[in-house]
Amino acid sequence: MTTITVANEEEIIRKLSSYIEKISNDAIHNRGKFYVGLSGGSVVKYLSEGLPKVNTDWSKWVLAFCDERLVPEDSEDSTFGVYCKQMIPKTLLDKSQFITIKQGVNAEEAAKDYTEQLIKAFGGDDFKFDLLLLGMGPDGHTCSLFPNHTLLNETQLKVAAITDSPKPPPERITLTYPVINSARNCIFAASGAAKAEMIKRILKDKEDLPAARVKPTHGSVYWIVDAAAAQHL
Repeated sequence: MTTITVANEEEIIRKLSSYIEKISNDAIHNRGKFYVGLSGGSVVKYLSEGLPKVNTDWSKWVLAFCDERLVPEDSEDSTFGVYCKQMIPKTLLDKSQFITIKQGVNAEEAAKDYTEQLIKAFGGDDFKFDLLLLGMGPDGHTCSLFPNHTLLNETQLKVAAITDSPKPPPERITLTYPVINSARNCIFAASGAAKAEMIKRILKDKEDLPAARVKPTHGSVYWIVDAAAAQHL
């Protein structure tokens, strides 16, 4: 695990973008495509501001979601919907490059369909993402993997349904640890004093929180944090 501390949010965006540029270009050069998993929250802002400056072959990007809420795409709770409004128009990405949740079905069916879409995208059931861009909630959750939830111990399903999310909306799908920890790279980016205590609990105190369980077997995990978020480290 590598922790990178920078001065402020602007520097987080710059550092994150430089990692994305390098990882995407390496993936495209070595394997012809760049598979990236996206999260909501502040990640959308960082990418909306940073990606327009990234030098990459956008046509080779395949984009999925680390988790997604079972809501219509025009809902303000839809992560894909937020990306459509805020990020896609600023890049050369096309909506067709995004793997999106099936509309109008229950969580179990949505998770099954998402798994099938990933199998098609990866050409098999070994979902090895080049990069997962992960968020961390105030309770230490990442993706839709929450503290003390049974999904923390899921080993069979690669995409799981969740119908009792402690954070609304309750119905979602999420990648599970078998997929997360087979990624080549995972990056957390966090800014602000509000994140400082939880970052200390994860990075310094090594508490067994969902975000702390992100430990790629044959990959790297990076935490890019600003001075305010790193103040207790």
